[in-house]
Amino acid sequence: MPRIEPLHPPYPASVEHALRRWMPPDVPHEPLTLFRVLHRNPELASRMFALGAGLLGHGLLPAADREIVIARVTARTGCAYEWGVHAATLARQAGLSPEQLRATTGIDPGTATSWLPRHRALLDAVDELHETAQLSQSVWDALRIHYEEAQLLELLVLTGWYRTISYLANGLLLEEEPWGAGFPAG
Repeated sequence: MPRIEPLHPPYPASVEHALRRWMPPDVPHEPLTLFRVLHRNPELASRMFALGAGLLGHGLLPAADREIVIARVTARTGCAYEWGVHAATLARQAGLSPEQLRATTGIDPGTATSWLPRHRALLDAVDELHETAQLSQSVWDALRIHYEEAQLLELLVLTGWYRTISYLANGLLLEEEPWGAGFPAG
């Protein structure tokens, strides 16, 4: 049971409109529990929407790269809720295989050798940021081989954003969405 109860339909018209904006068109399920909890504070939800939607819909990183970062951040923070949402939807749409998604959790370290060099650089960067909140020169240099400055800035914001989302989902004790991918067992 979440620590803050999500809103349930019927929603006021303004909330209905806002929640539908957060979801892709023609999605066959209710808005995410996270979104319905956030709309207990509509002003905060509105401010968060701008950054979240911008990173997902207008980012400079290739979709697969973005989803590798999100999967690794949410796996490292133990956020089964957000990992499962992305693994079931956006990560698959971006072309990530079930094996790659499982590998983002660190459960099967041997799978990591199949990563492209740019993806390995992303995973190393997420891991280092998770552990130290900094990037060593060697990790930064590995990223610079593959990404332009604007993409590197986006990468840092994306990593921090999904750490924030993980804190939110974990702090609220959100249960995985019923349609989400299950977080792999170790």
